[in-house]
Amino acid sequence: MTSKELLIELRAITERNIDLLRQRFNDLSDHQKRWKTDTNSWSVVEVFAHLNAYANYYHPVFAMRIETSRYREPKDIFISSPLGKSAWKSMKLGNAKNVKRRMKSPKSFNPTIETTLITGATIEAFEKDQLQLLNILTNAEDVNLRKVKVPISISQIIRLRLGDALQFVIYHNERHMQQALNIIEHKSFPKN
Repeated sequence: MTSKELLIELRAITERNIDLLRQRFNDLSDHQKRWKTDTNSWSVVEVFAHLNAYANYYHPVFAMRIETSRYREPKDIFISSPLGKSAWKSMKLGNAKNVKRRMKSPKSFNPTIETTLITGATIEAFEKDQLQLLNILTNAEDVNLRKVKVPISISQIIRLRLGDALQFVIYHNERHMQQALNIIEHKSFPKN
């Protein structure tokens, strides 16, 4: 895949997330935002709080790495590293928009454990983060997606190629957007 095609795909997913957010989530009541399918599941507001926690880590790192990169020559072709491919593939939805592999969220990113992740404007913050991500994708066009490295959230030692890290974060967003859609489409979801 070319670097340009990759960034176009990631931009399309992010724009779709923004559209879905505006169409399906902006007008939910507090009761609807906090409703859960069962005691072990997350509510809509918890899903978005989780995504916001990842954005709070990754977006500043992406912006800083792009801004300070000495690799200002974009390469035509992007090739994932084996570790990077494994990371983003674990997040990517299946063809039927299903989650292929369930994962435990790290405690610091889990809103049921770290309840301070939930704010009064959690859904609004997610929209703001997605708009910021579109700017990051635009700026990423000016650097080498293979040479710029990004430390992952759970270890500063492990670094992914910028292209892999962007895929990881954006596929993660798409995965949890589908989770939030599944909540509001549940047969028992409250009407108001």
